[in-house]
Formats: sequence, structure tokens, C-alpha cells
Amino acid sequence: MKPLKINIGDTYNRLTTKAIVRIAGQKYFVCDCICGNEKNVKPTNLVKGYVKSCGCLNTEVRKITMSKNMKTHGLRHTLEYNTWAAIIQRCTNKRNAAFKNYGGRGINICDRWLNSFENFIFDMGCKPSEKHSIDRIDNNKGYSPENCRWATDREQIANRRVTKRYQFNGNLLTINEISEIIGVKPGTIKQRLFCGWPENKAFKNHNRNS
Repeated sequence: MKPLKINIGDTYNRLTTKAIVRIAGQKYFVCDCICGNEKNVKPTNLVKGYVKSCGCLNTEVRKITMSKNMKTHGLRHTLEYNTWAAIIQRCTNKRNAAFKNYGGRGINICDRWLNSFENFIFDMGCKPSEKHSIDRIDNNKGYSPENCRWATDREQIANRRVTKRYQFNGNLLTINEISEIIGVKPGTIKQRLFCGWPENKAFKNHNRNS
């Protein structure tokens, strides 16, 4: 199995990586939560979204669950509710303009979410910021707690099924990701590939001393 590519400064849901530690021989990322707390998280749990916060998310969800207005949830006009409703439309409504790219190609929404906005908000929590939107980790799979996260536009662009990835240092990376590692502009790398450069030469900073 290829090692997970996680960089310091990457954000996963409410957590941002800032350091690496080893606990009992296992690798953990030290993460800052948006609430100000700190949490150590295993790499797999970060990438797959099994751990989304320091624990504050669960606290918030419990408050929603215990609300006197839970039966009607009181969130019908929120961005989270709009996101949930849009997912259902593009996965189930053949008249929806986006259906051909979702339900039309087999992308569905799990029963747990299809029948309950409360379950959706319980699993996903509130959006970390207005810049975040729903993202499927594996673009060939549907909407479910195991395959979804809140992500920024930049994170989603890198995860799109149309984004080409290249083998680099044992990982499948986008040109933008390779650019950040080697310190060469994405446009320069694309031009090299267009001109027929082999990848091992195109993905190299020739100004650095070797």
C-alpha cells in the first residue's frame, strides 16, 4: 500500500496539520482544530474523514440533536440544508440538470442520508467555513459518511475525476501538488510535458544544485 501523502498545513474538515509525532511506534499528525484545541490523529483517520475535529463537532451535533426543535430541525434555510437537498436532487431527480453527472452515472446517496437531514448533519457537522462545500473522497462512489468531507474549492479541484495524476516519488499527484514540492510553476511543468519532456525530467527543478 502506498503511503498517504499528507503535508504540514493541509486541512481536513476542522483539523489542520502542524507537526508529526510517533506514539507507541505509530505515526500521528498533531492538528490544530478550528475551535483552538489540539488533537493527535492517525493519517488514515484524517484522509478518510473518520476524525473531523478535536471532539467539538460531536458536542455541537449533540446540542442540535437535543434541541426542542429537533423534529423540524430548524435548519431549513441553512447552507448545510441546501447542500443536502442539492445532493438528493442531482442523485435522484432525472429532470435535474446535474443528474447526468451523478445519478445518471451511478452516483447515489446512502439511505441514512436520503431519508433524514438530521442524520446528514449528525455525520457531517456544520460547514467549517463558507469556503467549504461537500466533497466525495472517491469520485466513483456515492454520498455517504465514509466517502464525504467538507473541503475547499482547491481541495476539490485536486480530487476531481478529470484531474490527471502522475507518478512522483511513489505517489499519484497532480501537477499543482508536484509544483509545490519541487518549486517549479505548474505552467512550466505543463509546457515541458507538452513539448515531450519525459516525466522524470519535467518534474525536476533544474535551478537547484543536485
